[in-house]
Amino acid sequence: MSGLAALHILLVDDNPHMRTIASAILKSAGAKVIQEVDDGAKALEVMRHFPADLAIVDFNMFPLDGVAFTRLIRNSEQSPNPYLPIIMMTGHSERSRVQEARDAGVTEFVVKPITAKAMLERIHAVVFRPRPFIRTDDYFGPCRRRVTRASYAGPFRRSTDAQTAPATFDEASSAA
Repeated sequence: MSGLAALHILLVDDNPHMRTIASAILKSAGAKVIQEVDDGAKALEVMRHFPADLAIVDFNMFPLDGVAFTRLIRNSEQSPNPYLPIIMMTGHSERSRVQEARDAGVTEFVVKPITAKAMLERIHAVVFRPRPFIRTDDYFGPCRRRVTRASYAGPFRRSTDAQTAPATFDEASSAA
């Protein structure tokens, strides 16, 4: 992945040992510009003058954790880049944590202890297979659907869509 040399990477983790490991993985893959900080609040400050192409953030940090950082990047009017690819790192892989990160707008998720293979796969995904961003009343971020089923044959995908679907032509004409 020689293209890593062109990326400006923001690495955010409160554990200096973890930052060292992640930074070593990134450098061994060719990354040249890595800005390291130890919490989400400092990361937001750094982003005012550091044009990050990718953020790799820890889930648990104080005073601003990775989920809150992601929400601010995605939704704040002062966000320097709401479309920033964000890879969340965590030692907690419970379904609720993954869903919380996803619902905040995280682009990819990697579980600690991280490996070079896992980290580079996530980076490859956000760089070479970016998902489109969507905006709804309560979400802005990458499309959460990772699979498009060939058997899908309609405009609605959610179980609640049928309740909010407009009336069909037949229903509308019989009501008139």
